[in-house]
Amino acid sequence: MSAEGRIPVGTIAPSLLSADFARLEQQVLTVMDAGARVMHVDVMDGHFVPPITIGPLIVESLREIVHERGGILDCHLMVERPERHIEAFAKAGADVLTIHPEATPHIHYALKMIREAGVAAGISVNPGTPVEAVEPVAGIIDLCLVMSVNPGWGGQKYIPSSTGRLARLRALIPPEVVLQVDGGISLDTIDEARDAGTDLFVAGSSVFGADDPAAAYTALATRATSH
Repeated sequence: MSAEGRIPVGTIAPSLLSADFARLEQQVLTVMDAGARVMHVDVMDGHFVPPITIGPLIVESLREIVHERGGILDCHLMVERPERHIEAFAKAGADVLTIHPEATPHIHYALKMIREAGVAAGISVNPGTPVEAVEPVAGIIDLCLVMSVNPGWGGQKYIPSSTGRLARLRALIPPEVVLQVDGGISLDTIDEARDAGTDLFVAGSSVFGADDPAAAYTALATRATSH
């Protein structure tokens, strides 16, 4: 299974963590009308990270809205023992499921479970996790996500050392694996992340926190492919 053709690259994945949940459908439609095709869903369980956010019910509620417009649901599971939740998210309509090696003793098994469910498999590494943690499973992933902030909260500043980590991972993973970054991505930081080899940029507060989320998305998307 390859991510090619399944996960859009050279673009922005707006993060619903920063959206207004009282107007969630409207917010999703606003950025999708502006061109967004990857909606990033942050799932937090109150254990692996302190906050609690959303689960499969929200993914299911967004499935038709996103899929009818040619988009995908990119779900980042910041949860302990993610293998226990893969089936539920796959059934709910997740197109990508990204999990953490720090969250399970069975990362290879869990990634295989994701692929067997017909979903693209992603691995994510926290700022304090060696990038080499990805190497043992590099052949069975479709996406590699570098956390450029500590996971759990939106609005944090980009950790500068993330740029070097992105470059090292780009060299470590197969070329067809999508390299994604999440945390502090804005017009001030996207260029260095892009130049390090990043394919897909998660942006939350810099999109949904803007007065005009559509314009903010467009400005970032333009930079995602600039050289």
